[in-house]
Amino acid sequence: MEADEEATLAAWWGARKDVIDPGIAAHGGRIVKHTGDGFLAEFATVVEAVRCATEMQQGLAAAAIDFRMGINLGDIVADDEDIYGDGVNLAARIEALADPGGICISSSVYDQVHKKLDLGFEDCGEHRLKNVSTPVRVFKVRPGASTEKAAAGPNLEQEIRFCTSSDGVGLAYASVGSGPALVKSANWLNHLEYDWESPIWRHVLRDLAAHHRLIRYDARGNGLSDREITDFSLEDRVADLEAVVDAAGLERFALLGISQGCAVSIAFAARQPERISHLVLYGGYIRGRNHRGSVAAAGEAEALEILIHQGWGQENPAFRQVFTSLFVPDGSAEQMQWFNDLMRITATPETATLIWRALNEIEVSDLAQELSVPTLILHCREDAIVPFEEGRRMAATIPGARFVALEGRNHLILEHEPAWQRFLAEVEGFLASE
Repeated sequence: MEADEEATLAAWWGARKDVIDPGIAAHGGRIVKHTGDGFLAEFATVVEAVRCATEMQQGLAAAAIDFRMGINLGDIVADDEDIYGDGVNLAARIEALADPGGICISSSVYDQVHKKLDLGFEDCGEHRLKNVSTPVRVFKVRPGASTEKAAAGPNLEQEIRFCTSSDGVGLAYASVGSGPALVKSANWLNHLEYDWESPIWRHVLRDLAAHHRLIRYDARGNGLSDREITDFSLEDRVADLEAVVDAAGLERFALLGISQGCAVSIAFAARQPERISHLVLYGGYIRGRNHRGSVAAAGEAEALEILIHQGWGQENPAFRQVFTSLFVPDGSAEQMQWFNDLMRITATPETATLIWRALNEIEVSDLAQELSVPTLILHCREDAIVPFEEGRRMAATIPGARFVALEGRNHLILEHEPAWQRFLAEVEGFLASE
């Protein structure tokens, strides 16, 4: 700020009243504390933090006030009046690297926002910061059209339609992208609209649709499909997949199964192999918890069923957080919040309980042995939902299947993980093969 103390103070209070306070409130943030002519704020999502900072800098520039802003995504410790921790310290160090009137962000922030906001970003490389043990990669935010987004190709918009399964259940399905057809079978709780915006799923859908016509659907009892359902047998779920591909006009296509979607995909491919060009199975199994010959696995299934029944529909996510911590243990606070909300809005507690029971009764070992289609299987080594050994068992059972071990703990691979790029490269290479 300028040396004229009185003018500076007046400008600061004017900026707070007209730009800073209303801007932070509008983006769901809160000011934790003021630090002389600065402030510390926290936000529910990192996307809103960057949006807010960009808009505030535009407003402050109009008032001829130059602020430096730094944004970090990290762990904090909170009490009633303040927040502490490495995440806060790093944000302060990054702020000092910003130009007057500029914004600097950490790589953890960049990973979450660079494909979601219409902004440019300048990679400033790694910096050694005071009281931070390892170098930190820093980016400058450059307002304006994002060159990265422009290079990524046309904006993808999904088209949602409806069809009817053999037993009369209404199913919602979506198509997006162009190219060879790739069908994703339904898995543990989907919502076509919510998944499309979710930091858990959107990178999967976007990247796969970049080179394919991606078709997916909400399973019975889920999302936009009929919700009041009591029958979740494997036969019905295979019939649902058949109804979707028929409605989409597909004769032959690649099929992707994720988690329990693998069992449905295996059953379909075993019965109609002539329709499957390639079969990709990730994080899946051929036998549910109740068929693994393990007292511990069966006990876990029962315990988690109780959690579903007791706390699924509550606003407080404490019960659902148990599932979230198993599915994405290395997820950010934003990603975990999205997954918590996904489970609540996608299915009722009663439906979620019935689906969970059905998943634990899956047994498709015999069908897996009959497969005669090219198959690629991928599995994360430290997956807490489906043990790595179950993925290996599936690969050993399916004739000629190729198995790829991925590094990571998340059942659903997140965009920032190295495993995601490995997954994508393996899948695209496999789908391009004859």
